[in-house]
Amino acid sequence: MSVPATTQVVASNSPSSATIHDRFRAARRRESISDIRQPKILHPLENEGLRLLILENISMDAVAAFRQQGFYVDHLTKAMSEDELVEKIGQYHAIGIRSKTKITQRVLKAASKLLVIGCFCIGTNQVDLTAAARAGIPVFNSPFSNSRSVAELVMSELVALSRQLFERAYELRNGIWNKQSKGCWEIRGKTLGIVGYGHIGSQLSVLAEAFGMRVLFHDVINIMPLGSARQVDSLATLLAESDFVTLHVPELPETINMISKQQLAQMKKGAYLINNARGKVVDIPALIEALQSKHLAGAAIDVFPSEPGANGAPFDDQLNSWASTLRALPNVILTPHIGGSTEEAQRMIGEEVSQALSRYLNYGSTIGAVNFPEVDLRAISAEQGGIIRICHVHRNQPGVLKQVNEALSPYNVEKQYSDSKGEVAYVMADISDVSFKELPQLKERISSTDANILTRFLT
Repeated sequence: MSVPATTQVVASNSPSSATIHDRFRAARRRESISDIRQPKILHPLENEGLRLLILENISMDAVAAFRQQGFYVDHLTKAMSEDELVEKIGQYHAIGIRSKTKITQRVLKAASKLLVIGCFCIGTNQVDLTAAARAGIPVFNSPFSNSRSVAELVMSELVALSRQLFERAYELRNGIWNKQSKGCWEIRGKTLGIVGYGHIGSQLSVLAEAFGMRVLFHDVINIMPLGSARQVDSLATLLAESDFVTLHVPELPETINMISKQQLAQMKKGAYLINNARGKVVDIPALIEALQSKHLAGAAIDVFPSEPGANGAPFDDQLNSWASTLRALPNVILTPHIGGSTEEAQRMIGEEVSQALSRYLNYGSTIGAVNFPEVDLRAISAEQGGIIRICHVHRNQPGVLKQVNEALSPYNVEKQYSDSKGEVAYVMADISDVSFKELPQLKERISSTDANILTRFLT
């Protein structure tokens, strides 16, 4: 992405076994070596005020944290359309979104100042990750913080479906007393099949066993089960043996419509399907057919291929052609993408993603980025003067580090680290014994190479 010099923040456009929480804790420890060596707060060399756009009613705690650091924050409760983003994104250095805002290649082309994207949710399929990386923009998310909330929602849906709870409650609200036990079951002793045994699936496994359920799971990699759960050899085996099937997979080309007519036919007659993963994972017209034929006894769906952009907007046939048919089916729980919508989850998500964005803007760290090389350097202590941090994103091609190191050769390189991911590489270096008069020339020398994507100087 070519960025005019007048709009840059001293910028011109170039997994481990530990969890993201472990890595953030380690990074914070490095920044808090002792009371004697406090970390130095770094700023862009030209000291342009960083402006953030925060959309979709993201936690006010995150907004407050950004403002406390001196960032300018525009906070909106709704999503923005592509056209709205194209019009406004050019003035912002960072953006925070949830699942409804789409960061497309067209939006990224208009984002002349954008340095970083934060997805305050698990998924990142709403962002063109490849285009963002090519533009030198790391994307951060929160892959763990709402896991418990989603797992608890699934447990509630298991009980509600097996007891036809929503139907009975709806009838009574309409003045109809309809006490019955036919078709209502305890979940104790039933088999739960979990598709995707990640952070949510594994937590759900433990909760389900506490309810006395037998747990099977299917995943594309071999995973050590928790408790008495058992991994099965195929999706077909899981579907055939499970009384309840719940989905916890990302949206990928191979997972779109992974539950369709063939897979639904493999499920037990009278079984239940729960989807709190991604809307395109289930072929909903095929699911409707399975429910109408009574092959399935019920379903719970929290995510949909197309979802309204704001609260109060209609969920109708104009949005999804089958919406009214699905709404009319008995024993189907429909919820508006609330899997992670708890106070606890939103607070933790706000904390996790805001820390990641702040660490990148302030220190250049890309630990936890989903589309970018993960690079970090220990903090510069507050008493260390005259040190400049160089953050250089470039195309992953031979000879770049040689050019960078030749440019840095007149100075003392205190520390340096680089890594690459796909087409993009990232090097961070701290240099000392450099005068501010020399910095414009040094910046020009590094950023003028043919591999350059983005170069920032922090001091």
